[in-house]
Formats: sequence, C-alpha cells, structure tokens
Amino acid sequence: MNKKTAKLEAKELNAYYGDFHALKNINLTMEEKNVTAFIGPSGCGKSTFLRTFNRMNDYIDGFRTEGDILLDGRDIYAKDVRVDELRKEVGMVFQKPNPFPKTIFENVVYGLKIQGIKKKAVLEEAAEKSLRRSALWNEVKDKLHQSALALSGGQQQRLCIARALAISPSVLLMDEPASALDPLSTAKIEELIYELKNDYTIVIVTHNMQQAGRVSDHTAFFYMGELVEFAKTKTMFTSPQDNRTQNYITGRFG
Repeated sequence: MNKKTAKLEAKELNAYYGDFHALKNINLTMEEKNVTAFIGPSGCGKSTFLRTFNRMNDYIDGFRTEGDILLDGRDIYAKDVRVDELRKEVGMVFQKPNPFPKTIFENVVYGLKIQGIKKKAVLEEAAEKSLRRSALWNEVKDKLHQSALALSGGQQQRLCIARALAISPSVLLMDEPASALDPLSTAKIEELIYELKNDYTIVIVTHNMQQAGRVSDHTAFFYMGELVEFAKTKTMFTSPQDNRTQNYITGRFG
C-alpha cells in the first residue's frame, strides 16, 4: 500500500446466516480518505460485508462472524466494544432515503440530541455545517423547520448524508445510495462522494459499474460470497486479473 493508512481491515472473515455461508474467508484492507466500491451480482455478499463494519447485521437472527474486522487496528467485534460508540465513528446511508417524519433541522441534529447535546447554538452550527457538507444548505436554509418529507428524493438522500455527517464519523458506509434516484440527483450524490473523501473514508456498494468507475479509488469484486479481486479501480476496469471479473464488467453475467 502507499503512504495512506489502513482504516478498515477484514482478516479471514467468514459470515453466516444460520447455515448459509454468506462471506467466505475475506481478506481486505481499505485505506483512509479513499473511496472503495463493492461490486458484484445480487446476493454475492457485498451488502452483508458492508454492514459488518457498523455491525448492522447484529439485528439479524442467526447471523454470526468468524475472523476479524478492524477499525483503526481495533477489533470492532471485541467484547468491550460499545456498538453505539462504533456507530458514531461509522455512519451509514441506505439505499432508499429514510428521513424521519420531523423537520429538516430535527433530522440533521437527531444523533447529537441522542448524545445529550442540547445547546441550541451547538446544534444550529452542526446543522449548518453538515448541510453545507452534503451540498444541501442553499436549497433548505430557509425551510429548516419544514417537514423533511416534503423534500425531493435526491434532497432527502443528501439530508440523510447530512444526518450521518452531523455526528462526526470518520467512515461513511453507503449501500446503493443513488439507486432510487433520478440521473440528476445521482450526479449530485456522486459529486458529493468525490468531495467528502478528502475528510472521510467512504465505502460504497453499487450495482452501477459506471458509478464505481466514476467515484471510487479502489474496487472489490464479489461473487458468491467470495472476494474475487481487489485493485485500483482504473486497473480493474481496464485489465482485470480474473475471468469472472472480466465477465461481470463486460456484462456477460450479473
């Protein structure tokens, strides 16, 4: 690896839903302040893998892991890890925008209020900063106390990104963040990802090969629970090493 520091690592990771072996012996290191894209056909394990980094899979009955997931060198499945603390460090944006039925302002500061932050000036500053970071401030600054549900789909997704950023994570997980959006909104989200990587480590699951090519520095190709190939995005898209990667990228399956 170059001089960038390893931010997230999986070592000999296996994951199971009951008897189903969903992830098979995954070894992968992701650098900080980089965008890593996970690609592969539906059901190949990429979203399962993404969700191991903030332990979202813990909610699923029968889910278990073997091996290690490290954040800044620390095992996030260790017994002394508090999951609520982990999720402050590792934010998540889902496929469909999921704003709360509250005002725009209340959506952004929700996580801070849960942490017990009540000072109005602190909340207002955090809201503005996060909305500016998510390229939404100019569109909503005059309607912060209106319902978030009145925003367009693309605006709602940027609001969800602002909500994730407000608690100052160092990692942002994005599970198909633009798949429910129109092309214009998708372009805005992609622009945003490109800007945010200056300050955050971003991991994105996408079905959209062009999107992976546009926004990511490195790409991991998954197939049937296995990590088939991991490389710089440009390298993978121009000269993949594995036939399965080649076939997927050229649209022969998937």
